Amino acid sequence: MSIATLRPWRSIAVYCGSSVGNSPVYGEAARELGRVLAERGLGLVYGGGSIGLMGVVAQAVLDGGGTVHGVITEALHRKEVGNANITSLEVVETMHERKARMADLADGSVILPGGFGTLDEFMETVTWNQLGVHAKPCGVLNIASFYDPLLEFIDHAVDHGFIAARYADSLLVNEDPKALLDAMRTLTLPTGITVMTGRDR
Repeated sequence: MSIATLRPWRSIAVYCGSSVGNSPVYGEAARELGRVLAERGLGLVYGGGSIGLMGVVAQAVLDGGGTVHGVITEALHRKEVGNANITSLEVVETMHERKARMADLADGSVILPGGFGTLDEFMETVTWNQLGVHAKPCGVLNIASFYDPLLEFIDHAVDHGFIAARYADSLLVNEDPKALLDAMRTLTLPTGITVMTGRDR
């Protein structure tokens, strides 16, 4: 059984680094994604930071006339990385609250290059699809093949019986933000399960 994701399409959560990385291609990709979100009237939900790729994508959405809602923890806000120039900034106590709030506000999620925190936040949204907590499309903007090793690991986990193929296949991948968002909008997600069995492979 499947459930269609032709839900209201109003905002996208973007998970990305608090660094801009070692290549200008990452910042360019973040700006392009922000421009596309604004052009399509999709609000940005993100971690509320003013630095790194987070700041780049937020500024691009604002420059395009779009709306940006940030969710940041009190601790990070005190370190002055909170972006005071966005449409709205929500301050929460814990990272758990931050992740849950971002997932609640968004109709889908996209990951740009980033590190441990980026992976943690995005993969939680992917896992919640598998568990049936929500049904929201998740997309990997695979700039300059940045996430190829992660995608290879996912295939490896499928081969070894730890990830069901249908969940791996529902993780959309593209290097073009327009194509990625189009695919996310029309994706049909498998219904969530809590335990993987041999039949799920």
